[in-house]
Amino acid sequence: MSDSSLSSTPTVVPLPPRPDNPVKQRKPPVWPIDASEPGVHTPPAAKCARNAREDGICCKELKHDERTLIDPDVVRDVVIGLSDGLTVPFALTAGLSSLGESKLVVLGGIAELIAGAISMGIGGFLASQSERDHYRYLRHHTAQRVIRSCAGEMEREVSAVLGPVGVDDKTCRAVAQSLREVEEEQGSGFLSGGRGTDAESASLRWSNEVGLTAFLLKFGQGLEEIPNRRMYVSAFTIGMGYLLGGLIPLLPYFFIPRAHIALIYSSIVTGIVLLIFGAVKARVTGASQTPAGYVWGAFSTLMVGGLAAAAAFGIVRALEGGAG
Repeated sequence: MSDSSLSSTPTVVPLPPRPDNPVKQRKPPVWPIDASEPGVHTPPAAKCARNAREDGICCKELKHDERTLIDPDVVRDVVIGLSDGLTVPFALTAGLSSLGESKLVVLGGIAELIAGAISMGIGGFLASQSERDHYRYLRHHTAQRVIRSCAGEMEREVSAVLGPVGVDDKTCRAVAQSLREVEEEQGSGFLSGGRGTDAESASLRWSNEVGLTAFLLKFGQGLEEIPNRRMYVSAFTIGMGYLLGGLIPLLPYFFIPRAHIALIYSSIVTGIVLLIFGAVKARVTGASQTPAGYVWGAFSTLMVGGLAAAAAFGIVRALEGGAG
């Protein structure tokens, strides 16, 4: 009886634990920013004040309101190239249109367009090269000054940079000391061949973006090093912007033999493009975030181009009247 009863009793087997959602496992834990457990180090990325906020929104969720803008250096080069390309060739063709034949306008416009694009590209290259050389000159002299100066002088310079934004003297002294130590480690790493205890320290010793010199240049004088690639990108961007922008006011003269009639179509096309370019520029550069700002950007660009064209056309007319 006992053997049969024991054999009929079902065996209890524990079920395996239910696997958690793999999506939730990939997310870091979140602690309230003011209620962490004692003895537990809370990562900065996991701290959150959602529970303390009235709206219950995490600060990370507010980032979608920020606009992602294009590199300001590229935007500057595009604006320079297109602005000059839309105004200078248009003003030239408007002045040459008084000659009567579109063929002369096309020849003069193409010659100016090619020469202007090359000149603008070379100008952008030389400007970026000058900025790079100027930064390297200042970096060399600032590094020498940091080596020769005492700790008190460096603390005063760091305080002059951080003090106006609300940093107290004690924190400024700590920052100056930390940056000076990094500067010394960077120099010793260079003399010892760059050998470090780990990859992070080696990268710090060989980097030009750390230390007291880099701090004084970047935050004290607002200067950053210009990479070599930037010179070629600037030359290409400005030159191509000028070339593409200058083709727009020249297109009607290819199809209309009479220059004074082609000038009318060129003015209409260039005006429309200037309006679009002004609105897009206001949007891309972040100069405005409202429709009224876009309209003002469009009409201001149109006014600048129109004044340049009217000035060129009026000067040619005046010279023709004086010669006659």
